[in-house]
Amino acid sequence: MLEFRDIEISDRDWINKLLVQSDFMGCEYSFANNMAWRRLSDSKITRYKDFYIIAAKHEDSFSATFPAGSGDYYDVISRLREYSESIGVPLVITGVTEKTLPVFESEFPEEYTADCDPDNSDYIYLAKDLSELKGRKFHQKRNHLARFQQYNWEYSPLTCKDFDECIAFSAMTYNNKNGYDDHSSIVEQFAIHTFFSYFDELGLMGGVIRIDGKVCAFTIGERLNSNTVCVHIEKGNTDYQGIYAAINNEFVKRSCENIMYVNREEDLGIEGLRKAKRSYNPVFLLEKYNISFK
Repeated sequence: MLEFRDIEISDRDWINKLLVQSDFMGCEYSFANNMAWRRLSDSKITRYKDFYIIAAKHEDSFSATFPAGSGDYYDVISRLREYSESIGVPLVITGVTEKTLPVFESEFPEEYTADCDPDNSDYIYLAKDLSELKGRKFHQKRNHLARFQQYNWEYSPLTCKDFDECIAFSAMTYNNKNGYDDHSSIVEQFAIHTFFSYFDELGLMGGVIRIDGKVCAFTIGERLNSNTVCVHIEKGNTDYQGIYAAINNEFVKRSCENIMYVNREEDLGIEGLRKAKRSYNPVFLLEKYNISFK
């Protein structure tokens, strides 16, 4: 029987080794993300042979991200089905893409239903598009950057010398929007704290913008797979016009050399977030399916 437990920083090496084997593009296939956002749904992890599994128990289901690693998919998914039966709730496999959907078609025909989960589709962009902002479709973004030039600003790569100021800036934005009344905002603050606490160990990179010497924006991301950088956190003071366009553009120009894609994660069904992510003209959406067994 599978045994699940909390994720720890000491799990980094074996988990990253299995993530590299799969080379998946989804933002959930990141040790840093899994570590930082573990409080969102009280997720747990386990290793089964050469597979890494992260999962969470809900009131009416047991959800597991499609396993990363290599081996017999029928075997590992069957073990997950046995585990979910033992705790009395049905199994749901999340994060399934067009690349991994054939596993269920071949191994579990007529035993499951597949439902597209648009709120959790990842927005994928060409790094070249985000760095160069060429063409009519990026006209508005270029205008935002032009307006931003009115400020006395400076961009620099994120280092440990910036952490305290960035944490203070994040706390200020959290307090200004009464984040303590919203569970997701509380969890986000924990995630940000985790990113900064283990920045080097997690293999993260980022950037910070100062205006008149004061932190007004920062971003954190990482190399997700062989051709993709993933942006995990982006914070900016919207009192400054064009701040988000600037931090996005500068980070990609400085940190995504020899990278084809940038994954800016999902919109969670939040209309404002969806509009913002679409405004950067994704080259495609990485659609994800939830697999429920009959």
